[in-house]
Amino acid sequence: MTEAEVIQIAREHFESLFPKVCPNCNRRFATLREYVALTKPVGVPRSFDAELGDWNTVQPIGSVAQANCPCGSTLALSTEGMPLPRRTALLNWVRLETQRRGIGPSELLEHLRSEVRRQVLAESVPGNT
Repeated sequence: MTEAEVIQIAREHFESLFPKVCPNCNRRFATLREYVALTKPVGVPRSFDAELGDWNTVQPIGSVAQANCPCGSTLALSTEGMPLPRRTALLNWVRLETQRRGIGPSELLEHLRSEVRRQVLAESVPGNT
């Protein structure tokens, strides 16, 4: 699996989580693009399974990336709901890549989050040219 494939899988999953509503201010994020454009990343993404070294779990805890809504409330995107085979494949890719790159899981996930955000924001908005 390549990094580009991992990013595509993550994007498809995250796009399926929308629309998303902030529980504090009721701001509605219709799309992943709107969410990325209007929120500010906070902290580092975490893979709880990777942190535990549980690379082949059959009951994954999952991964989460947080961002702040303009109102200041913290929102999260997670791997919850992603099919187990896909989650396992991504987790094993993280294991191999962290070893190959000599970095920790959160550092790798931060790179992936930044790349997803960059790609999403670089795409033109439908109806705007």
